[in-house]
Amino acid sequence: MFRRQFREYCSDNCSVVRRRDQRWSDVCVVDGVTASKNAEITRGKPFKKGHPGGPGRPNGSRNRASIALDKMAEGEAKEIALKLIEKAKDGDMRAAELVLQRVWPVRRGRPVTLSLPAIETVQDVVTALGLVATAVGAGELTPEEGASVAAVLEIKRKAIETADLEARIAKLEKERSK
Repeated sequence: MFRRQFREYCSDNCSVVRRRDQRWSDVCVVDGVTASKNAEITRGKPFKKGHPGGPGRPNGSRNRASIALDKMAEGEAKEIALKLIEKAKDGDMRAAELVLQRVWPVRRGRPVTLSLPAIETVQDVVTALGLVATAVGAGELTPEEGASVAAVLEIKRKAIETADLEARIAKLEKERSK
């Protein structure tokens, strides 16, 4: 459809040309401007370095559908919430679940109180890990909470080892330079 309209519009100026990629194409040149969609094909590397797929969507931009839904519900949000609460009171469990999800969000974690010894050596980390395992076994901590505390202790162990290795290397270099 587009090609026929294109030919009718440019009947005087259209010519069949062969481009670099050796395909035949209708090209219409009016006042030095090419009117074909595929007249110039980008060759080589069309994207800037660091942007392999182009610049992409800007940070913070929102989907058009979400914006449209927000505009539609802008004035009616209060009525929708009241209706949802009313249905939840009438016994609609799905409505009750939606209300509770907004009022009482899913817990992502809780502060954990656990008495651990001061951790200054790798042996102290081993002792602390033993206490964490005991707390998980006794039910004082959930396995996920125990794993989180153990991950923190592992980071502390690596930091202690790195500091010890650095001190040992410095000592060896000092002895060697004498």
